[in-house]
Amino acid sequence: MTAEHPNTHRALPSNAAPLQVLEKQIYRGPNLYGYRPMIRIQLQLGALEEYPSNRLPGFTEGLLEQLPTLSQHGCSYGEPGGFVRRLQDGTWLGHITEHVALELQALAGLPVTYGKTRSVRGSPGSYNVVYEQREERVGLLAGMLALRLVNSLLPAELQGLEGLDLLMPVGMNTTLETDSPFDLQRDMAELRLLVRRHALGPTTASLVDEARRRGIPHLRLDDNSLVQLGYGRSQQRIRASITQQTAHIATETAGDKSLTKLLLDRAGLPVPAGAVVLTAEQAVREARRIGYPVVTKPLNGNHGRGVSIDLTTPERVAWGFEQAARHSRHVVVEQQFPGNDHRILVVNGEVVAVAERVPAHVIGDGRRSIRQLVEETNLDPRRGDGHEQVMTKIVIDDHVLALLARQGLTPDSVPQQDEVMVLRDTANLSTGGTAIDRTDVIHPDNVTVARRAALMIGLDVAGIDFITPDITQSVHRTGGGIVEVNAAPGFRMHLQPSVGTPRNVAAPVLDMLFPPGTPCRIPVVAITGTNGKTTTSRMVAHILQHAGKQVGLTTSNGIYLQGERIMSGDTTGPKSAQVILSDPTVEVAVLETARGGILREGLGFDQCQVGAVLNIRPDHLGLKGIETVEDLAFVKGLVVEVVSPSGVSVLNADDPLTARMVKKAGGQIAFFSMEGAVTHPEHLAQHIAAGGIALVREPTLVGDEVVLYRGGQRYPIMLANDIPATLSGAARMNVENALAACAIAVGLDVPVSVIGEALRTFTTSFEQSPGRLNVYEGHPFRVLLDYAHNPDGLMQLSGLVRAMRPQAGRVIGVFGVAGDRRDQDIHEMGTLLAGMFDLLILREDDERRGRPAGEGASLTRDGALAAGLPDEQIQIILDETEAIDAALSSAQPGDLVVILPNRVEEAWQQIQAFQSPSLQVERPA
Repeated sequence: MTAEHPNTHRALPSNAAPLQVLEKQIYRGPNLYGYRPMIRIQLQLGALEEYPSNRLPGFTEGLLEQLPTLSQHGCSYGEPGGFVRRLQDGTWLGHITEHVALELQALAGLPVTYGKTRSVRGSPGSYNVVYEQREERVGLLAGMLALRLVNSLLPAELQGLEGLDLLMPVGMNTTLETDSPFDLQRDMAELRLLVRRHALGPTTASLVDEARRRGIPHLRLDDNSLVQLGYGRSQQRIRASITQQTAHIATETAGDKSLTKLLLDRAGLPVPAGAVVLTAEQAVREARRIGYPVVTKPLNGNHGRGVSIDLTTPERVAWGFEQAARHSRHVVVEQQFPGNDHRILVVNGEVVAVAERVPAHVIGDGRRSIRQLVEETNLDPRRGDGHEQVMTKIVIDDHVLALLARQGLTPDSVPQQDEVMVLRDTANLSTGGTAIDRTDVIHPDNVTVARRAALMIGLDVAGIDFITPDITQSVHRTGGGIVEVNAAPGFRMHLQPSVGTPRNVAAPVLDMLFPPGTPCRIPVVAITGTNGKTTTSRMVAHILQHAGKQVGLTTSNGIYLQGERIMSGDTTGPKSAQVILSDPTVEVAVLETARGGILREGLGFDQCQVGAVLNIRPDHLGLKGIETVEDLAFVKGLVVEVVSPSGVSVLNADDPLTARMVKKAGGQIAFFSMEGAVTHPEHLAQHIAAGGIALVREPTLVGDEVVLYRGGQRYPIMLANDIPATLSGAARMNVENALAACAIAVGLDVPVSVIGEALRTFTTSFEQSPGRLNVYEGHPFRVLLDYAHNPDGLMQLSGLVRAMRPQAGRVIGVFGVAGDRRDQDIHEMGTLLAGMFDLLILREDDERRGRPAGEGASLTRDGALAAGLPDEQIQIILDETEAIDAALSSAQPGDLVVILPNRVEEAWQQIQAFQSPSLQVERPA
């Protein structure tokens, strides 16, 4: 928060404006506020700006009564009770909302701790409330409930909320009304329901948390539990404890209890005698053959559903058949082993945890009924409604009623003191059972049996259900054996047993998926800046492909896999990055990373091997709080902040804002410079002298040379003129882009010889670099197509146009401006255009961004007129297709037509297809 206001004493207003939610933002990766997924809520406090917590009578006491666990928040003091001190000293409602949103998520089962609240520059009373989230829908609803709670504690004359609907999670099926009276218990039930529906379950979450501890990145691929660990070719996928290595045939085998038993029996492992039946009569007949007691269960079932044990009469067997038949047409009748129920977890052929499972039960006190004892048991905070807690609440359902009835009891019966009332036949945690860790005491013979069972079925992760009177004794002496082998076993009972030592069973799974020395990442290259991002990204991808790598590339023109476009459009945001990172064929990801995606969602990756900031120029200012070039540098600098310690940050030594990023850039610094050899800025000279990496343009008698400095040595790479994309050195912007691309390639350990060879084959053809300095020679006049769209881009282009200007001919230009530029920027671009063109045709950009039709063209025209371009040499044709046609139609042999389009591909097709009715020149095929 900003500095606290002095505690003034003013009367409460009678008609205060309510709290307002102005904006919300969901950050799914590293962002301007932190390096983790977060939610941002922009609040306007209105009159409440004058009322910190210590000026609101009873507020602090009421808040702590509702959420006593807030007393554990350290806040700026870094120790429990710190936040309470802030409340007592006086802090603002935005800051309070942040802490409440964090605590509500923790109470719902998703513990989070990081948040910050800052005032919005230039907007008194507005605050950005930012807090961590592990599931964005839960985070949004927690923010909404936090505001409702804070509002409910205000004096009546200060209450009121506007814009709360912004925080309602998309697609949430709820009866919660944003204007209904606040009820913490009811609203928390909605939040917990959202956690159960959308948060990762305990097994998947444990694997993701273990991956995070090891620095292994993860991507959630669906709304359930399909998660990718690692990037690109180095990825492994999991769904709960099913891994990418789990054989389908093994899973199918484990799901067929009859086949499982057959295979285990053939292997000489102890399994109960039994058979598969289709009718109750067959079940009774098999029970008599096997001998009582018997167990009935579905052939294909899980979580103990439909399982009945201790069946000792034909009537009970028939009843058990009916219970199982509800879940499967085929029912298993088998011998009941004596003893206790154990789950042995086998990972990669090794036993890693053992838990004794105790069926759901209550212990009598001679006073309360079974129903009352169940209600008390369910008050244990470790019990939840699903799988999200350590244990599950006990539910009195038909199975419980039948079990009690067999003993002549009902839920209203009162057990005697210390009498144990077992409420389930099975010991599954999902039906209210408990778990006791037995990992350290299992007998070696039992370990061998469990290991062999998992290997016989073929499961990399297996849950062996093992019945034995004493797990510390050999099953070969005590009797008992394997009653089931489970694919996708739950980890909950091992991670947090009711009694005993918790076991980190996720660790051996990660050891199996990523053995020592196995990569979990691919090199990620993130390239940002105001100008040159797309061309530099394409150059880097071209170099890496030349080096034999499978490359995934995102650009403003589309997504490419090994040079083949798989998706078109502006794909410079985090979602596009994750398309590449989730592709299992990609060895290196080259990601053009734009300002808009960073502001909208954060980065699409947690860290990169090489981050590059090419330049910072005035563009898109005045949007989303980015008012100055310094603000823009702060946004784009995030790319080098997340460079890994072993990586490389590539920075433009000639750009003061970029060069200054060395203070926060990760990894090793690599500078590039167009002017370093001439002016030798002090920071570059010192960097080279210290043995740092630098790519510098150095003039020679035969042309500019691209030179690498590294480790105090000088390595010439090639002449800039030999890079086709530089148009024999005239396209200075591509000389600079080539320097950046070389620096990035060096950061990826590409040999210098390979870099030079690759750049000699990189051209500005439309096929290699669409929309970037594409020259068409198929008409009697030349056509240059480029995407320059801001003052700095136009300034660079003007130098090339001067070099290309025909001896006897005109230069005709087509240009349009996006509506999100400031008036002063549009006017400046008009000034630059006046110096480039003899005929300027102004079109309308597709993105007017709220501007009236023609306003952008008119402002550009004003700038051109002010710079001295005569009015008769300016035309306004708003439709882009018509504007391009007019330029091409007006061109004469020897002219140069420069088209700066919005729709690049359509414009190129139009250029190629153009037939001048006056010239009637035959076009080449």
